[in-house]
Amino acid sequence: MKQIKTLLLLAVAALMTACGTTSHVPVTGRKQNLLVSNEQVLSLSSQQYQEYMKTATASTNAEQTAMVKRVGQKLATAVEEYLKSNGLAEEVKQYAWEFNLVQNKEVNAFCMPGGKIVVYEGILPVTQDEASLAVVLGHEIAHAVAKHSAERLSNAYKQQVGMQVIGGVAQAAGASSSLQQLGSAVLGVGAQAWSSGFSRSQESEADHIGIIFAAMAGYDPEVAISFWQRMAAAGSGKTSIFSDHPSDEKRIKQIQEWMPEAKTYYKPVQVTAAQTKTTTTASTKKTKAKAKTTTKKKK
Repeated sequence: MKQIKTLLLLAVAALMTACGTTSHVPVTGRKQNLLVSNEQVLSLSSQQYQEYMKTATASTNAEQTAMVKRVGQKLATAVEEYLKSNGLAEEVKQYAWEFNLVQNKEVNAFCMPGGKIVVYEGILPVTQDEASLAVVLGHEIAHAVAKHSAERLSNAYKQQVGMQVIGGVAQAAGASSSLQQLGSAVLGVGAQAWSSGFSRSQESEADHIGIIFAAMAGYDPEVAISFWQRMAAAGSGKTSIFSDHPSDEKRIKQIQEWMPEAKTYYKPVQVTAAQTKTTTTASTKKTKAKAKTTTKKKK
């Protein structure tokens, strides 16, 4: 009996080794083995994202909506440039970026596989500025780039396959027809489920990669420290994207440790002379127009 059990465990190990692809997470270099492809993950998540957007109510604040799209696009451009320059140009093809601000008071945001990003209005009073928003979006985009959802699916699939082999039904182990059902069980139903329930190690990795993505996009990564401090002050009782994350104290300590690395990627956005001239001219025109209006009123 012991010999049979050993052979079955060896079969599981061999199956896990033979299946899937081995890669390294961008930036951190962590090794991961994925049993599901990009195509499978995108197919599973796309429909739920579309369903979510049908029920969500878009923000009516044009200025804040424009800010989310602007910051998001800067991050997306920086991430794609990084991937291309590090031999990962094929990875770029899986992203079709979308940035949405929706009416919801929760302190929340999420990014689905493929670059579908949703920000709740409730988080903006905490971010307060574009740089802190970049830290949040960088964290969410990091989950997608690091393929954390695919990793969760793969780990669950390994467990399912192992149980099948040990249970004497190894013939069904290699099949992927039940992946949809497995995805619903592991990730839950709904778009946000794809960006919740990550392990603490994955959340820390997203924090790490996220501040570097923000720095790549031209945002000072130092703001991450004050942002997380504001989040801690906001109270842990509120529903937020941080409920499953490491403790506030540990997170801030880790970010401080990663800061020297993040600073190496930080290149502040330079304002050109032409941009300065345009801004100054526009400001002057606005002042003159206001002065004329005031003069007319006095008459």
